[in-house]
Amino acid sequence: MIYTRDYAIEKDDFAAAGEVSARIKNKLKQMGVDHTLIRKIAIASYEAEINMIIHSFGGHMQLDIDEDSITIICADTGPGIPDIDLAMQEGYSTASDTVREMGFGAGMGLPNMNKNSDNMQIESSPAGTTVTLKFKM
Repeated sequence: MIYTRDYAIEKDDFAAAGEVSARIKNKLKQMGVDHTLIRKIAIASYEAEINMIIHSFGGHMQLDIDEDSITIICADTGPGIPDIDLAMQEGYSTASDTVREMGFGAGMGLPNMNKNSDNMQIESSPAGTTVTLKFKM
């Protein structure tokens, strides 16, 4: 492992929305990662961060960088995703009207995370959800 870092994500902390993904992006720039890959990781990590702020009880994102890949593990403490197949459909959203009025909750989070990563795995239960995003260098 070349680098690892853990970032806390708080429920409903819209004031901090995007800060973790910006920190990840800046670290990758410092390390000289290809700008095209940085863009994909920035999109996927931002979507993950926003989903956790909107839908979870809070959790953390862990950035792991090794010689040939970058992994982001997003783990929250619930309430889980009741229907992952439905949540993967573009445009499907369970976001509240208040969240939509703020410009979030368009139902593109999981689809964009999947589209921009080389591999995405989701494990979910009422106790929490873990989304693992892998990117090849």
